[in-house]
Amino acid sequence: MPRPRKCRRVCCLPWNASFGPQGRAPEASVVMSVDEYETIRLIDLMGFTQEECAAQMNVARTTVQGIYNDARKKLADVLVNAKGLVIRGGDYILCDSLEESCACGGCCKHRGERET
Repeated sequence: MPRPRKCRRVCCLPWNASFGPQGRAPEASVVMSVDEYETIRLIDLMGFTQEECAAQMNVARTTVQGIYNDARKKLADVLVNAKGLVIRGGDYILCDSLEESCACGGCCKHRGERET
């Protein structure tokens, strides 16, 4: 029997949960999970290493590596093939904004950003 999946800690939900090519409706969409979005945000936008990202999300570095690789493949598919992108689901818990270990400059809740 496999181990239950560990929920990944996510700072905040994305401002927009769907994206697509301009001027026409996408013929297909790719679904990215919230935890995949969080790895892109932390590593590519915030400049975290995979180790720092893993600590922030409360999972192993190898878990982050797999999530990040899946997220990058999905982004490439969206960009190259002009598909839509929908961000939803995944195994995550939102940071309760009381975490001392929030290493991304404070949770979105602390910074006054809105949640969706």
